[in-house]
Amino acid sequence: MTDRPEKPENSQPDQPSALEPAAVAAAAGAPDASLIPEAVVASRWHTAPWLVWLIPIVAAAVGGWILAHSIMTRGPTITIVFKNAEGLEAGKTKIKYKEVDIGVVKSIALTKDRARVVVTAELAKGSDSFLRQDTHFWVVRPRIGAGGISGLSTLLSGSYIGLDVGKSEEERDAFVGLDIAPLVLTDLPGRRFVLHADHMGSLDAGSSIYFRRIEVGQVVAYELDKQGRGVNIHVFINAPYDQYVTNNTRFWNASGIELTLDANGFKLQSESLASVLAGGIAFQTPPDVPIAPPANENTPFTLYTDRDNAMKHADSEVRKVLLYFKESARGLVAGAPVDFRGIVIGEVTQVSLEYDKQQKIFLFPVEVNLYPDRLRAHYRAGADRPDGEKVDREVLDQLVEHGLRAQLKSGNLLTGMLYVALDFFPEAATAKIDWSKKPIVLATVPGTLEELQTTLLHISRKLDNVPIDDIATDLHKAIKSLDLTLQSTDKLVKRLDSDVAPQARETLEQARKTLATAERTLSSDAPLQQDLRDALREIGRSAESLRTLTDYLDRHPESLIRGKTEDHPQ
Repeated sequence: MTDRPEKPENSQPDQPSALEPAAVAAAAGAPDASLIPEAVVASRWHTAPWLVWLIPIVAAAVGGWILAHSIMTRGPTITIVFKNAEGLEAGKTKIKYKEVDIGVVKSIALTKDRARVVVTAELAKGSDSFLRQDTHFWVVRPRIGAGGISGLSTLLSGSYIGLDVGKSEEERDAFVGLDIAPLVLTDLPGRRFVLHADHMGSLDAGSSIYFRRIEVGQVVAYELDKQGRGVNIHVFINAPYDQYVTNNTRFWNASGIELTLDANGFKLQSESLASVLAGGIAFQTPPDVPIAPPANENTPFTLYTDRDNAMKHADSEVRKVLLYFKESARGLVAGAPVDFRGIVIGEVTQVSLEYDKQQKIFLFPVEVNLYPDRLRAHYRAGADRPDGEKVDREVLDQLVEHGLRAQLKSGNLLTGMLYVALDFFPEAATAKIDWSKKPIVLATVPGTLEELQTTLLHISRKLDNVPIDDIATDLHKAIKSLDLTLQSTDKLVKRLDSDVAPQARETLEQARKTLATAERTLSSDAPLQQDLRDALREIGRSAESLRTLTDYLDRHPESLIRGKTEDHPQ
């Protein structure tokens, strides 16, 4: 259906006009126009101009909705710089937090200096809270370290990027990836501490930390200190064991096997088999130290070389003393104990050498630290104890006056190690302490080994003055004379055996017979014994009669003159 166009006003006159239908029809010989029905003009549906833009508008609205939905559902975009792109692939490598996918790598490109790679990743919506100033990213791959084997699951699934969410309030979207995964995540309960040591030894990141031989933490990082004179070791103690770390706690290196040969003898110690192979650290609070509250996070501690050094009593009072020894100081080393009759009251700090111009000999000055508190700790409760520096000086002067001296002694015959012993030597030369010198000098006496060597030297010198040759000659003569004497004695013995022995045997036989006769005579049933008993009875009766006579004469002495009178009854 199309509309007929109207005839323009300037059209040719010979053309029929709609205004003169009858004339035209008559001229053409056409039938009467009244018999022809009139056409009705119908309007077209697309004649409205806005209908042309309907489809583009709808398409634009759908595209805008899709774009808005994409923008609204898309998470933040971040960049991570790594040393290399090993195991990473754009569009496939995932970003995971606690094994949950939260993003994907979109592109990987080199930096301008081509030293590193820049990984652009898109995170899921709502991941803005992960992007903190102290958030860390790393590539999870199979690794073997001191802490064990990790990342084995990536052998099948492929590497992925892990992250540890920080606690900072500041946000960021550009990060530098870690070379290895952090050993301790931020949300792990526990506390971190810093240990200072002279060197790392066999420790490494991942080395275990032990408390009473229970694994309670690990080394997480280490670095040189600012002066480069030691290392700072960052450790993490898991909860609830972190409560046992107080300001009085001591840490020591428990790596490997500790073999000690010193003045105290032979000692072999080890924390565990794992610490022997991979190194480790142990800690404990000394039993004689009062209990303190748990230490704050990042509190610094000293890492001692071994348990003995760590558990030593913390001495607040230290007296430095200098000792001069003339004998060899071989076997005396720094750390050797200073002993006072079985009580360790100090330690050797340095052994050096000094030349004495007056005596023209070399001396061995030994510097020691004395700890008076250790000696006071052994006082009986309630006993008098010197207190105060002035009193200590007076007491020490009195002790030196009574013979207090220092002496080198052998602590162990197997190792040959020496220690310093303080004891009394009443026969020692008189000495006094010069308190104006710093440190003070305490008098010494030769060690027992030195005394033995001196005694042997004196004996050797005396032996040199002995006329050994003359003595040997005289001894040879004496031996010859003794040999002659022995020969004579042998001859005499043989003569006695041949001449005297038969006579002696006969004499012994006769004596035996005499003894046998005496035995028969003295037996209880022998006649002599019976006669002897009868005689003794007679003697007893005679003694009784004599006693009766004596009693009578005592009562009647006149009977010696008048005779015995007869008693008449009254």
